[in-house]
Amino acid sequence: MSRGNTAKISKTTIKQAVTPYYSDVRVRLFHGDILEILNELPNKCIDLIFADPPYNLSNGGFTCYAGKRTSVNKGQWDKSKGFEEDFNFHFSWIEACHRILKDNGTLWVSGTYHSIYACGYALQQQKWHILNDICWYKPNAAPHLACRMFAASHETLLWARKTKQAKHYFDYNLAKEREWESDFMKKSNRQMRSVWAINTPKPAEKKYGKHPTQKPELLLERIVLTCSKPKDIILDPFCGSATTGVAALRNNRKFVGIDLEEPYLKKYAIPRIKDALNIKEKKKIKIAVKEKKTVYGLLP
Repeated sequence: MSRGNTAKISKTTIKQAVTPYYSDVRVRLFHGDILEILNELPNKCIDLIFADPPYNLSNGGFTCYAGKRTSVNKGQWDKSKGFEEDFNFHFSWIEACHRILKDNGTLWVSGTYHSIYACGYALQQQKWHILNDICWYKPNAAPHLACRMFAASHETLLWARKTKQAKHYFDYNLAKEREWESDFMKKSNRQMRSVWAINTPKPAEKKYGKHPTQKPELLLERIVLTCSKPKDIILDPFCGSATTGVAALRNNRKFVGIDLEEPYLKKYAIPRIKDALNIKEKKKIKIAVKEKKTVYGLLP
């Protein structure tokens, strides 16, 4: 699909065979099985994919949250079905993403050591070309309760393109020159490194409640701005609370999200998407008013 002059997601872009759970001119949210919905999307229609698949950590254990002992169980969707079935699932959704991603598009996959190596192996089997593995370091990560191993304070993100010959998009100058908020390890006017120091989500990002695997907006904003262009279509096949969508819409991109859990879409994703759309429209109005004042003088 060629880029048009509109920020709308057209009917020819996303098949109407699957009815969106929520839609707007720049947004489509789908509720249901990820593979079924991905199979309904046209070939080569997506510019950038960010995927945060289940880590399969719901095993009856405990972790620390806000200084308190908390169960790691997040829901049936996060329970392991055994190594082989878990791997087959990762292989299948990654394969489906390969079909719908444009030839010059890229895929990001986030995970801990419980899942990321399986995803990386699937990428290699399907002959994706891995560009980077990013270490997302969490300066405010929770301590380890048992005190029998090192406290986990990072996640790994894999960035890949469809083939080694593909011409992917990367805004090198923006990555190098911008003062990225919360990145304590990057100095001004230096190449961005592969270790990103970004705190976990801020309280304001949990306005409607905290999704159990919610990512910080600063993390997704960095990926969206450096790896996509304005008006590109960004897909998150495990969108949860729609942090990817918030980052996309605030920066003049279009968004397609999928999630198996209806409560996440209803309670978290849709309200946050609506907030992002409202903020974007308010910014447009401010810009228009400012331009009018510049040309015609002060408004009455």
